[in-house]
Amino acid sequence: MAVRVPVMIGRPHAETVHEGFLRHAGFRWLKIALSISVIAVTSYLLVDVTPRHNGGSWYGYALGTIGVGLILWLTLLGVRKRAMTRGCWSLKAWTSAHVYLGLSLVVIGTLHTGFQLGWNVHTLAWALMMLVIASGIFGVCAYAVLPAAMSANRDEMTQAQMLDSVRAIDRQLHEAAQPLPQDQAEWVERALRQDPFGGGLWARLSGRYRRCEVARAQKVLRAAGIAGASGSDPLARIDALLGRKQAMLARLRRHLRLRALLEIWLYVHVPMTFALLAALTAHIVSVFFYW
Repeated sequence: MAVRVPVMIGRPHAETVHEGFLRHAGFRWLKIALSISVIAVTSYLLVDVTPRHNGGSWYGYALGTIGVGLILWLTLLGVRKRAMTRGCWSLKAWTSAHVYLGLSLVVIGTLHTGFQLGWNVHTLAWALMMLVIASGIFGVCAYAVLPAAMSANRDEMTQAQMLDSVRAIDRQLHEAAQPLPQDQAEWVERALRQDPFGGGLWARLSGRYRRCEVARAQKVLRAAGIAGASGSDPLARIDALLGRKQAMLARLRRHLRLRALLEIWLYVHVPMTFALLAALTAHIVSVFFYW
């Protein structure tokens, strides 16, 4: 009795190819956002508004309504991130739409103003919108570049493992410093007290730690004769350990810097979004009640 073996044509369903949110569905949302922007620009050029385009014309109201609707929908991404689903409105699809439709607001919001900007709540809303979009662009660039740099820097080590390596070197330094005179042992003690997370926000973002006690200890001890010490000399061993600790601290600090750059934009993007919603509310209220 012959047995028929089914032949699978094409790619198995279980086989998936990683696709970033920017490329989702063949740049579907980029194409939609570009289409919306082209339509907005074309209609702006073709529609005749007397005496000139402004936010208070019927065309300005139309663009303003579209813009407000988009902004309100874009703010729902934070809610959507709490529900992981697949399909047409998966989180990846929603994020892709969030990015590209958010960029289209540059065109829609600016055309809504009719390029009439001044020192008022209406321009404040536009400026906050542009700031939110700019911080979002930084975030997209960060997520596109920094994770790979973080992975290369870690070299398959986690942050906890890097800290464990620093602590292991500290234990060796503590033992090696026992035979040293009090003044030299004090410098080693300062290096042991070095906080890998110290230095403040600017040091973490810039990667510059001007008051690194490990580097200072190595410099002072080398001046005390470490350079000419033999391999069995405690100073020579301490010099090697301080060098290893500096290298591990440099890796850990690069990791912290990259992670900070990956997260810092949210501290602008999210608060500015709430400020934008407040300014939009004031903008809409003033338009309907005072114009």
